[in-house]
Amino acid sequence: MNKKLRVLISGGGTGGHIFPALSIAQALQRANPETEILFVGAQGRMEMEKVPAAGYRILALPISGLKRSLSPENLALPFKVLKSVRMAKRIIREFRPDIAVGVGGYASAPLLWAAERCGVPTLIQEQNSFAGLTNRILGRKADRICVAYSGMEKFFPAERIVMTGNPIRECMRPASGQMKAEGVEYYGLDPQRRHLLIMGGSLGSGTLNNSVMKWIEAGCPGGDGFDVLWQCGRYYKTMVDEFMAGKQAAAFVHHTDFIGRMDLAYAAADLLVSRSGASSVSEICAFGKAAIFVPSPNVTADHQTHNAMALVSRGAGEIVKDADAPAELMAKAAACIKDTARIREMEKNSLAMALPDASDAIVREIYKVIQ
Repeated sequence: MNKKLRVLISGGGTGGHIFPALSIAQALQRANPETEILFVGAQGRMEMEKVPAAGYRILALPISGLKRSLSPENLALPFKVLKSVRMAKRIIREFRPDIAVGVGGYASAPLLWAAERCGVPTLIQEQNSFAGLTNRILGRKADRICVAYSGMEKFFPAERIVMTGNPIRECMRPASGQMKAEGVEYYGLDPQRRHLLIMGGSLGSGTLNNSVMKWIEAGCPGGDGFDVLWQCGRYYKTMVDEFMAGKQAAAFVHHTDFIGRMDLAYAAADLLVSRSGASSVSEICAFGKAAIFVPSPNVTADHQTHNAMALVSRGAGEIVKDADAPAELMAKAAACIKDTARIREMEKNSLAMALPDASDAIVREIYKVIQ
């Protein structure tokens, strides 16, 4: 059995940071069930709810992000940073970690900065193909940088980079024919038709929702032969319910605010339309699915476009710009889903990019760093 460790895991803010962090924690406990894990998050952020729900202890730092618009809150940021660093140093003294792991998000900056200065080994998990500023700074002294894309030498010291992939849920694997049939039945789709999955995330995407509604208003051109499973998000659910009322011509469009069994939704889908956050891209590859990506423009350094292009450049996906989506997205999806040869090619290329055992690979690097 592997050595028992004491591990700090910091980061969060979005599901794209939190769920990979939880996957790493679970892999650490598979390596040794007695390993002690303490999470460090940001006050008021999603991780303060999700991490305890998964059975782990978490402490909060008062850190926050820089507002893009002029805001009085930005004036308080330096004081929050200083206080967070002091608190991080106290956490390190009291917990005495063998290593500190950063997964991105506000809290990872003060925690890993403090760890580096306290002589604690550090490991960064960079999820995107275009590294964020915080990780680029921390990566100068980090003992290991685990990445999911090639070409990351432009951001980090090459000798400390390891290609591991992004941690994803254990159930994310290529689906059998039986699982596909189960997914089709579970979501009430027609087994004789093809299936388009539109993923707007738990909150929803205004661009994707507007694109679908505009297509429905136009009479669903090209919509013969496939069903649509449309995750509109809880923020937009009431509006979409009202819009869909009486739309008999769109009876093959199934909308929902939340997809609980994401594994079955992936299994049922012949084509996906999705944003290109790091976790979504990694899950799509793990399932070996064809996808059309609509990168969100509301992210730092346009990293979702970089994520999408990593697949598009290898024939594993298509891309539509956010601004072009209302006019082009659904026409492109309707044409693509009927092109069986193109779908098969994208599926093959997507699966070839999958690194499904990333969590275990990262844990192996954690042990190497400590040893």
